[in-house]
Amino acid sequence: MDIALIVFLLVVVLVVVGVLVLFVLRSMRGTATDARQGAELVGRLDQMAGTQAGSLAEMQARLSAQEQALAKLLEERLDKVASRVSETLEKTALAQTTSLGELRERIARIDAAQANINELSSQVVSLNQILSNKQERGAFGEVRLQDLVQNVLPPSAYEFQAQIGAGKRVDCLLRLPMPPGPIAIDAKFPLESYRALHGAADEAQRQAAARAFKADMLKHIADIAEKYIVPGETAEQALLFLPSEAVYAELHANFGEVVEQSYRKRVFVVSPTTLWATLNTIRAVLKDVHMRELAGQVQKEVHVLLDDVRRLDDRVAKLQSHFMQANEDIRQIGISSEKVMKRAERIKELEFEEGVTAPLAEAARPTLAATEGESGRS
Repeated sequence: MDIALIVFLLVVVLVVVGVLVLFVLRSMRGTATDARQGAELVGRLDQMAGTQAGSLAEMQARLSAQEQALAKLLEERLDKVASRVSETLEKTALAQTTSLGELRERIARIDAAQANINELSSQVVSLNQILSNKQERGAFGEVRLQDLVQNVLPPSAYEFQAQIGAGKRVDCLLRLPMPPGPIAIDAKFPLESYRALHGAADEAQRQAAARAFKADMLKHIADIAEKYIVPGETAEQALLFLPSEAVYAELHANFGEVVEQSYRKRVFVVSPTTLWATLNTIRAVLKDVHMRELAGQVQKEVHVLLDDVRRLDDRVAKLQSHFMQANEDIRQIGISSEKVMKRAERIKELEFEEGVTAPLAEAARPTLAATEGESGRS
């Protein structure tokens, strides 16, 4: 509607301008020709105004139709946009709800992990307190050794705090048959010198800590070789158990002379991992020894079983001969029974009538006596 009003005002302005032009022309010339031309101009202006008015009405109708179509299209698009916005909001709300649920679960897991971390921290603190005390550290090494041995070997294959030699006690004694014989295992944990070695601030401190660590290990090796290798009672070698893989790695990485000295003393240094492998090897050896013992027992039992089989075979042969004799006796009894039945049938066929004379009876007696003789022989 605003555009139509603007067009109408433009037409009015054009008409006014035309009248003004006509008036000016009349004022300037004042001739008939000018008047006629002015009239023609006015006519043309009127014609243009009419044409513009028609075009304006047609344009107004088109604008109205376009406005309605635009309003309808705009309404449809607004509906679609509103529907899409609603779906998007629903999806967003669902995703947010799911995300919030997952976030709650993750927070719960984080809380549980935090609780585990706190518990682990307290355990680490208590472990540090244990390791800082020399006696408690020794007990920790013994407990670690006991756990490994008990998890791998049967109870009959080991003894803790076993007495060997002249009243000396070892942390663990593996009872193996001769050879090689029982093997002693003693737990050692040179933690102070190891920590000093890794906590050294300069090269001088590091060298001093390395010398202390080396001296501690050599002393432990010498003590074990002297105390727990008893000729005729134990094996010719013993084990030094280090309950820390880090200390074991440091020893083999940077103190090769200590390891060589342990080989010469026949005291082999083991860590939890290498001790586990050693114990499994010992278990296989014990199993093989046990199988050999069982094989000997089985062999003895097989010999006894063969003797029993021979006696059984003899008794079966005797029983078979008895069966054969019984079968023969049964056969003879059958023959005798058959003869008796036949003679009984012949006796049954004889008919004794009244008035038979004595000579006939006497004549029959030898026949009966012969029959009785044959029956006795049978």
